[in-house]
Amino acid sequence: MLPTTNAAARSPLSVLVTGFDPFGGSDVNPSWQAVHALHGRQIAGHRVIGAELPTVFGASIRRLEELMREHQPRLVVCTGQAGGRGAVSLERVAINVNDARIPDNAGARPIDTAIVPDGPAAYFTSLPIKAMLQALLDAGVRAEVSQTAGTFVCNHTFYGLMHLLAQPEWQGVRGGLVHVPWLPEQGQPSMRVDEIVRGLELAIACALATRHDIRKEAGALN
Repeated sequence: MLPTTNAAARSPLSVLVTGFDPFGGSDVNPSWQAVHALHGRQIAGHRVIGAELPTVFGASIRRLEELMREHQPRLVVCTGQAGGRGAVSLERVAINVNDARIPDNAGARPIDTAIVPDGPAAYFTSLPIKAMLQALLDAGVRAEVSQTAGTFVCNHTFYGLMHLLAQPEWQGVRGGLVHVPWLPEQGQPSMRVDEIVRGLELAIACALATRHDIRKEAGALN
């Protein structure tokens, strides 16, 4: 049996950041390339633990939980690819539904199924996304607050993360999901991997420094 955790025993000096392996016929995934580049960096006195998740329903959440138990992070930021978006997308909400347009990397294609049976319809991120947006825009990084994380493995994992963080043993740990654009070689709109890395680094630093989000209309930040 895995040991239980509590806020007092948890290390305050690590941040878990995850990306996904390539899917849908692509041989790259910008989320994992950026996270791989961030692995081992120090941000605001916290060591970044970068890890790859499988683009597989169920397995992604199980792997995420294993990583959280292993590293005991104070902050968890999952990242994923969102082809067709031209900015770093700070996701607001995860919904309790799997509805796959394409199969995952294990060949599964769930349609209209619950991620957690009898779970809440949705969870909101606990990241300070408005403050993060302001920090990214101030630094010249294209960014937006997104109201939908889709219904594929990214949303699935985001919901699973927030469901875990809602449990008493993870009290005090915050988390959420950030979507990143394609790389230039994948299509347009796109963002270079170094730009994505810079955006994630700024977003993480802001999340670590900001306990209470700013209250400002998202459109007013652009």
